[in-house]
Amino acid sequence: MLVDQTHLQAAEDFAVLGAGERAALGSAALLGHLPKEVAERALWWQRHLIELLTGLAPDAPAGTRPRPEYDPTVRSLAERERSKAAELAARGEKISARTVKRKRQRYEAGGVEAVVDHRLAPHASLLGRADPRVMSAIRQAIAESVDASTRTIEYWRWRTEQILTAEHGKGVVEMPSRATFYRLFSKLSHGVHVTGSARTRRSLANQPDGPFRYDQVAAPGELMQIDSTPLDVLVRLDEGVPGRVELCGLVDVATRTIAAAVLCPSTKSVDASLLLARALTPEPMRPGWIDALKMSRSVLPHRRLLSLDERLEHAAARPVIIPETIVCDRGNAFISENFRSACRALEITFQPCHPRSPTEKPHIERTLESVATLFCQFLPGYLGRTAEHRGRNVEDERLWSIQEIQEFLDEWLVAKWQNRRHDGLRDPGSPGRTFTPNEKYASLIESVGYVPLALDGDDYVELLPATWRVVNSYGVKINHRIYDCAELGPFRRQPSGATGKRDLWEIHRDPYDANWIWVRNHWESGWIPVPWKYLGSVPQPFGDLAWDHAAADLRRHGETDPTEEQITKAVAELLARASQGHGGESTERASRPSRRDRRVAARTRAGAQNTTPRPPKPETVSAGSDDRQLHDEEADDTSDEPMAKVIQLGVFDPFKEADKRW
Repeated sequence: MLVDQTHLQAAEDFAVLGAGERAALGSAALLGHLPKEVAERALWWQRHLIELLTGLAPDAPAGTRPRPEYDPTVRSLAERERSKAAELAARGEKISARTVKRKRQRYEAGGVEAVVDHRLAPHASLLGRADPRVMSAIRQAIAESVDASTRTIEYWRWRTEQILTAEHGKGVVEMPSRATFYRLFSKLSHGVHVTGSARTRRSLANQPDGPFRYDQVAAPGELMQIDSTPLDVLVRLDEGVPGRVELCGLVDVATRTIAAAVLCPSTKSVDASLLLARALTPEPMRPGWIDALKMSRSVLPHRRLLSLDERLEHAAARPVIIPETIVCDRGNAFISENFRSACRALEITFQPCHPRSPTEKPHIERTLESVATLFCQFLPGYLGRTAEHRGRNVEDERLWSIQEIQEFLDEWLVAKWQNRRHDGLRDPGSPGRTFTPNEKYASLIESVGYVPLALDGDDYVELLPATWRVVNSYGVKINHRIYDCAELGPFRRQPSGATGKRDLWEIHRDPYDANWIWVRNHWESGWIPVPWKYLGSVPQPFGDLAWDHAAADLRRHGETDPTEEQITKAVAELLARASQGHGGESTERASRPSRRDRRVAARTRAGAQNTTPRPPKPETVSAGSDDRQLHDEEADDTSDEPMAKVIQLGVFDPFKEADKRW
């Protein structure tokens, strides 16, 4: 009687009373580790066993009828086993019906791998019959190599013997022969790079043991990562001094957009803070850039964004992304209180990584490496990623200045990076399709929307490093420098009201420009810009680097406690002396600037000329203790007296000075 399966299973009293064990699914791919002859013998058995069970060989054409001796409809399983044994015996195989039955049972239980004759291919363990105590000592030695310098296997053989002696006593555990130890050490240290690159070894050790976790982000700015690294290019600092700078970048995980990237002599907390401001500012079109780089000519929804943010009218094709969460490492510039306060001011979640865990911010790590391979290596002065990849006399090449490389980098990010298809930007529904950062931003912004965030001058002041000082009768003293102006009059010797800070006054300053500070008005609101007392004494701006270098130089020459005026004069002499270059053999040796002096002066000017947005300064200068206002109004030309003859002065050419040799 035939019963429809659907009606049978739908019956109320239907139940499965018992079920046999399902046969394992065997695969010929499992035979890849066996010798060729053993694997072919197992496949030979599989063909005969399939014919025994089904009546047809696996390669039989469609419509073929089973042979009478193997037809399951008329022959029992035992009869088919005896027929198969007789057939194989007729071919010269010494196989009994009992052997055929045993092979058939193994095949049904474990597949093709179960019929392998392991006597012909014994499967030895990875380490053979080695002493477990020796294996434990080798593993301990390999673990010690992670943070150590790279050594040869012979050293680790000696170290393994020392470990065995310390744990079990001398001579208790026999050391394997030299050849055996090399073979065991090679197996246990495979993929660890014990005798290879120390940097690769530490990087592999930092990888998590469990499966990698992928952050699911669905909006631009939802998760961003920031980091800095030395730029693999020599730059020409002021006075032709070659030097290295650092690249600080901010990448958006959702779109892989490099929201901001700046070059600076050394990454400080103010650089990281102002990098956030640059990410919130549209990238303007520069003179010489082609029209194809305009946002209006790109895939970005420029017309709709322009209706919300008028700053995008003349912007380049780089989206403005407002960070929600920023992941960073534990570098001093990023875990500083200044960067944390900048994140709080912009309502950004600050998320530091665990110590020595670069895998927690892999996107910015790989992005900075991509900048080195896709951009830096095409510039003169390229140093390579390590010293072994560095060429000779790189400093003699025609180096670009830090400002010129910054211009090239900004244009490259808009023209190349934002329009380059990224392997990490794929459509889950169509994994074969990749997107560019601009295309990914355009697709995501349709669902999450865009809210502009424009910063004013006070916002830039908020991003500067903060310190707390007393407003004395003579003004504010910071690092032996005195700042004063008339606007501080009501606040002299007065408490600020910030009881948590002992009634001190909050002061923000730019470490690259020591000429100005900003004092917060705790009584009302806003900021009070205060100039340095000797602002008119130094012809060019300088920062803490030049000031500290000049003070240390005075102490080396016998001045135990140099005054502010002495340090000011020393700074001016340092910058002037370094700008003169080498005057030839007749120049007095004492008057020549040292290499350290020239480098400090060059890095000082590079920091002062940084293209990162800075707070606006009032048009006020101070010479001594007097304040003067600079007026832009043109004077009334009511005099009929003839104008004096204008005599042009020579212009200092740093490029000619850079060609001179010491």
